[in-house]
This record gives sequence, structure tokens and C-alpha cells, in this order.
Amino acid sequence: METYLLDALLLFFQVCFISQLFYLISYHSKLAAYKPLEQLQPANIPVSVIISARNEYDNLKYNLPLILEQNYADFEVVVVNDCSVDESDLLLLELQNKYKHLKVVTITEHVRFKTGKKFALTLGIKAAKNEHLLFTDADCTPASDDWVARMSLNFTTGAQIVLGYSPYNKTGGIINTFTRFETVKTAISYLSSALRGDAYMGIGRNLAYTKTLFFSNKGFAAHMHVLPGDDDLFVNQNATSDNTIIEIHPDAFMYTQSKTTFSGWYRQKKRHMGVGKLYKNKHRRMLSWDAMSGFLFYILLVVLLILKVEPLLVAGLYFIHFIAKILIYNKILKTLKAKDLLIYLPILDIFYYVYLNVFGLIGTFIKTTQWK
Repeated sequence: METYLLDALLLFFQVCFISQLFYLISYHSKLAAYKPLEQLQPANIPVSVIISARNEYDNLKYNLPLILEQNYADFEVVVVNDCSVDESDLLLLELQNKYKHLKVVTITEHVRFKTGKKFALTLGIKAAKNEHLLFTDADCTPASDDWVARMSLNFTTGAQIVLGYSPYNKTGGIINTFTRFETVKTAISYLSSALRGDAYMGIGRNLAYTKTLFFSNKGFAAHMHVLPGDDDLFVNQNATSDNTIIEIHPDAFMYTQSKTTFSGWYRQKKRHMGVGKLYKNKHRRMLSWDAMSGFLFYILLVVLLILKVEPLLVAGLYFIHFIAKILIYNKILKTLKAKDLLIYLPILDIFYYVYLNVFGLIGTFIKTTQWK
């Protein structure tokens, strides 16, 4: 191979190394240094928890009482029963008789148009009596009785958007391990950006914002034509450096179950493919270069070592990258209760960047047509 080509590969490898180190130090280190508030203070803010559910009988039966029995003085729970045919209506009626702060909004299938999650959430928001809204899904389990209290406390700072964290339960197996790692990596990215004053997304399983912000920015109108994005697109379009805060105390986590098969996991990811291309340009550039530079860093590492191009330099740069990532991620994974993933970091990180690029490419051509 020509010398100039080898030099070019080495140079580009160094560019990717510097880029990845920049993300680690400039972004992720902020999350590593962040300490959530330990002592819970009374918020005294009326809150409406909103859940959109379609055919979620089993999940509602298990999780809804845990949400309704939260240790918080003033809150209601609004469940939007979105065209369910699994007797969710009977369960919700039964729970309404027991819990007076449960409100149910029912949507029935219409032959002339199909409903979607954004439509269901909009109805739930309109039905909510309180200004401060807290969102989760029917298949999510609060980590503690203080979930509502922890998330709501952030509104006392004047924030209009609160970004929470929703990890997957640890069950073992390759799919579960990678799903948990991918979720942690995604959280590291969006939480770090929020701490830098440039929030670009949130997760609907654990998200809060004000009703005023929703209606003053016309809700989901700007992206109603895109089925997913009720969480990340809304945050991307409405978050500012002054109105967004994060909440990552373990008591504020919302846990959910990961898919157990590759096909189930793929279908889940398929629903969210392509949403990133609707982000603001600066966020698309930041995320695209992170994905590409991370992928090429590992590809060029292998190529350069095989071709024996400056092997000591190449190996040295990888070692610096590895040590920096271990030191920073050690703190983050401890905070996010995922310390067990640290041992798999070298391998999972490679697969993560392959996943980002492959699924990013697929997402360019995929159009999601249903949310359940």
C-alpha cells in the first residue's frame, strides 16, 4: 500500500481519537462529576402524571398501583386508554373506584383516521388539571415511592423540562446486556448535553414538562406527521439552556423490561429509526460525528495494527482512550446503577458504534406506521 495512503489513514485515526477524547472530556465528564441531590425536600407542587396505554392490561395491573400510591401529597394520574381491546377499560374502572385521583380518558377506534401516541398524549395533557406534567409508560415501574417527589422537586428551580432516566431491568443474556448498555450510552449523551446547556432529547418513560410550554409551542404540531418523537423531538425543539434540568437520583429511575429476542428488539428500534434526522442541525452534526468518529476509530485501529503502521503510537492512543473512558464511565455507571457493565465496556463500545451507524443508515429509509 502506498505510503501516502497509510499516512492518511494514520492521520484520520488521530483525528477520530481526538474527537472521541473531546466528547469524553468536554461532555461526559460533566455527568461523571454531577451529584444528584441526596436529601429530598418537599416540593408542594401539584402534578399530573400522564400515561398513554394501548392494550397494556398486564402492565397497568402491576405498575399503575405503584404510581397511584406514590408518596406525594398532591398529584393525579391521567391514563389515556388508547383504543385498547384487552379489557383495560374494566381494570381502569376498578382502579378508579379505589383511587379517586385516577382519571381515565378513553379513545375509541375511528374508521376515518388512526390515532397515535402523540394524539393520545395531547388528550391526556388537555385532561390534566395541573400545570406540571410527568410522563411515563404503562410498562414502567418506579424505583421508589418517591419517584413523583424527586421529579417534581426540580420544578422548584424554575425549570420547564425535567429529563429523567429509565434503565432496563437486568435479566442476563446478550440482548439484555447490550440493550442496557445502549440505554446507558444514550443517557450519557443526552444527560451530558443537558448539563452543557444544550439538551437535545429526553426519554418519554421518565420525562416532565409544563403544560404552558406544551401549548405555547403548539404541542406536537411540528412533527405530528412522524409517529415517534413525542419525547425526543419535543425536547429537541423546546429545550433551552435555561429551562431544562436533569434528575438522576436512583429513587427517580423508571425501570422497564427489555426485549428478549432480537426480532422484538429490532421492532422496538424500528419505531424510533429516522427521528434523529429531524433534530436541529447542530445536534445532528454533533451526534453524527460522534457515531462516525467512534466507529472509524475502532476500524482504523484494527487496520493500522494489521498493516503495522506506527503500532506503538496506535496502541498508545488506544490505551489513552481506553483509560480515559474507564475512569469517566466508572463514575457514571456507578451513579446510574450499571457498574456491572464496566467490565464489558471494551467490547460493548465497539458494537455500540457499529449499531449506531448501521441503524442510522437503515433509519434513513424507514417510515414507522404504528406505535404499538
